[in-house]
Amino acid sequence: MKIPQERIRNFCIIAHIDHGKSTLADRLLEYTHTVDERNLKEQTLDTMDIERERGITIKSVAVRMEYQADDGMMYMLNLIDTPGHVDFAYEVSRAMAACEGALLLVDAAQGVEAQTLANAYKAIEQNLEIIPVINKIDLPAADIEGSRRQIEEVVGLPADDALLVSAKSGQGAKEVLEAVAKRIPAPRGQVDAPLRALIFDAVYNSYRGVIVYIRVVEGVISKGQRVTLMITDAKHEVAEVGSLHPQAMPREELTAGEVGYLICNIKTLADTQIGDTVTDTDKPALKPLPGYKEVKPVVFSGLYPAAATDYEELRDALDKLHLNDNSFQYHADSSDALGLGFRLGFLGLLHMEIVQERLEREFGLTLVTTMPNVAYRVNKTDGTTIVMEKASQMPEPAEIESIEEPYIEADIMCPTQYLSAVIELCKRKRGVHVRVDYIDGNRCMAVYRMPLAEIVIDFYDKLKSCTRGYGSLEYQLIGYQTGNLVKLDLMLNGEPVDALSTIVHRENAVRLGRALAQKLRKLIPRQQYEVAIQAAIHRKIIVRETISPLRKNVTAKCYGGDITRKRKLLEKQKEGKKRMKQIGTVEVPQEAFMALLRVNEDENG
Repeated sequence: MKIPQERIRNFCIIAHIDHGKSTLADRLLEYTHTVDERNLKEQTLDTMDIERERGITIKSVAVRMEYQADDGMMYMLNLIDTPGHVDFAYEVSRAMAACEGALLLVDAAQGVEAQTLANAYKAIEQNLEIIPVINKIDLPAADIEGSRRQIEEVVGLPADDALLVSAKSGQGAKEVLEAVAKRIPAPRGQVDAPLRALIFDAVYNSYRGVIVYIRVVEGVISKGQRVTLMITDAKHEVAEVGSLHPQAMPREELTAGEVGYLICNIKTLADTQIGDTVTDTDKPALKPLPGYKEVKPVVFSGLYPAAATDYEELRDALDKLHLNDNSFQYHADSSDALGLGFRLGFLGLLHMEIVQERLEREFGLTLVTTMPNVAYRVNKTDGTTIVMEKASQMPEPAEIESIEEPYIEADIMCPTQYLSAVIELCKRKRGVHVRVDYIDGNRCMAVYRMPLAEIVIDFYDKLKSCTRGYGSLEYQLIGYQTGNLVKLDLMLNGEPVDALSTIVHRENAVRLGRALAQKLRKLIPRQQYEVAIQAAIHRKIIVRETISPLRKNVTAKCYGGDITRKRKLLEKQKEGKKRMKQIGTVEVPQEAFMALLRVNEDENG
């Protein structure tokens, strides 16, 4: 059934993590009979195993629904379900570019949280029509009036007509669909204008090549048409177009305002870029669509195949995964300890874990990850500045004028009773207090400036612990500041292991060095000879741990007799161990690299 453009609605669901976006999407699919009841399961749109296991959305997913409103008209609703975690904010902004409106979901028990605020501001910037929705109204702890007040005071949106829903039971689903049909504007693109379609996602299929997800802004795209991708200038013939229900359903054409997929036998991954514009080869558009702001990675880590022979497979896997998630960056790298691999840049630690897990699951690889770190700027004495993504790139101390580290401004929302614990945590992480805003009698927002390096490892976990799970975090980069930073080397028997080197603040060097050395002592198997684990700054040893050798009882056969005989045997054994140590090399097991990512520097004070 053909639905005219004025009855098309493109919208996304935005909210803080765990406020019920995917569950509400399930209820909307159920109410509109888009998905057969047999196929409906919890979090229907979370298609990856990793999403279902962790209970989080990682990828934005588009789905088309048809809904007959109370006025008897049939509407086409294109929904994009988005992630909530701060590391996946780029997915949310990409989804918004394909929409005219957004449902802003607020948990009635938790109220407005940090990510709710960040996503609402993004939607306002994109001029989207925002419909506030208060979810989980059936919970005993639900505070509907308090949530309304927070939406008005904190977000600045009128909340008198906020929709009240329970995504779990389905209460209010019809009202949501009615509000989408009545309040979100129809797309404005001209059907008879030259074709311009925005690529907002893509995925690689081994049989069909690259499948591109598009929002047609102007014109029509149909099967058999010759199209050009404007950034790469690649030309292709359309083999198939269609809509997502959520499974792919081929159609003859997609017109202005519609969201769907496009297959045109794109075999080379380099031809496809997220944010590119698809246009007609014979009647091309004059200029491409604005596309997306380039994302800048903030956390860097080395990724190496456990077996050196898997290097080529890892490169192919990264190419394919980058198509589906172009927010991480990578380039070839090598390490003395781990051989050939890649240096990757991520948007946060969860993003890093997800990319590694997807590489292992979807491509069957076994990987070793090095210590994550942020990018530092080193001002050298000769007047030049270099960007340092890993500790091994650090110049000699005599060549360094100063080192600058990236700083963020963090907005931390929490119940007022936990504010002192949050302030204590921020102080420990070298945070500088900016202000505290009191949202109402029970909740407040603490604003702190702190080094990015302090929050990438375990800040989020510690925040959740000290606020009993009620704290939420949103942050943005604000620039670089000079810091007293040093390179911490870990050495095994006097040999530095480059993959374990890290850059730390001088004040934390001994504490972190001790925690790392003690962790390594437990993880490295004992050898026939003594192994010294040392942490050093500029070749000056600051911490030492020792793994005692495996020893054979060489004096067991001496019954009584002269003590000198026993001593002679022990000395002989000692000499043998010394020779072994000179030629022996200590292998660092893979588990050691993984465990060091989760080292708790507070274990030792």
